[in-house]
Amino acid sequence: MGKVNVCLKRSYITVTSLIAILSALLLAATLFHHGRIHHHEEIETMLPGLFSTYGISIITLILAIIGVYGACKEKKWALILFVVGMILGSLFLITSGILGLARRPQEAEQLNRHYLQMLPLNNASESTIDGLKEIQIQFQCCGLDQGYLDWGYNIPQSCLCSQEATNPCVEAPRNSSLSEYTMNDQYVKIYKESCLPYMIVYVMMVIDTAMGILLGVTLLWILSVALCIFILCRLSKKDEIPVVVYSTEAKAGNYTPLADTAELA
Repeated sequence: MGKVNVCLKRSYITVTSLIAILSALLLAATLFHHGRIHHHEEIETMLPGLFSTYGISIITLILAIIGVYGACKEKKWALILFVVGMILGSLFLITSGILGLARRPQEAEQLNRHYLQMLPLNNASESTIDGLKEIQIQFQCCGLDQGYLDWGYNIPQSCLCSQEATNPCVEAPRNSSLSEYTMNDQYVKIYKESCLPYMIVYVMMVIDTAMGILLGVTLLWILSVALCIFILCRLSKKDEIPVVVYSTEAKAGNYTPLADTAELA
């Protein structure tokens, strides 16, 4: 069994340890998110994604631990198991990235249809209305498709323009629930633009960020696989042992003295 270069081993252990840390953080974030949405109305639709994230983070964490153990103890079986598992994981991430890029143009249309199904907003669920109110405050908008008209008479206070508003505002209709805020015949102003375009841009930005993170993680996994393969090659390489040549003259004692015994005396 050959000797592994110290720098190569340390580089591999560093990269693999980083993968283990990221996997542990992903597992913790998934547990936190699962607990936060445990009582959410649409929890059933989120469970497949949560379970997939659980599986990826746990399997990756186990493989990283096995890989570090194999490098420290120079165990080939552990390193081979790490390489096979990470190669399969890298192929999965690459396939997911390609499919995500292929479906990206369709995401905007699906999001548009999904949110338009909430109209009219007066008939939407309480959780949907509460979420939309937070979105209106965040993006300084009102309504989904046709602005404040989507709310009908009951325009929420989240549509009111703040003093720090940067988006355009218009006067609220006189026959709306906001008419009670009128002072000195000066009608209050509400946000003019609808929220749906802002929501779609935000979701697409999140998707692009996720794709970038996915690419970075994939490259990190591929780097760990390459380093592990180099270590396996070094372990499989046999050390060169010098050949011992048998000589009859050595057995007969054919030696030449280095110094005269009389001089030593």
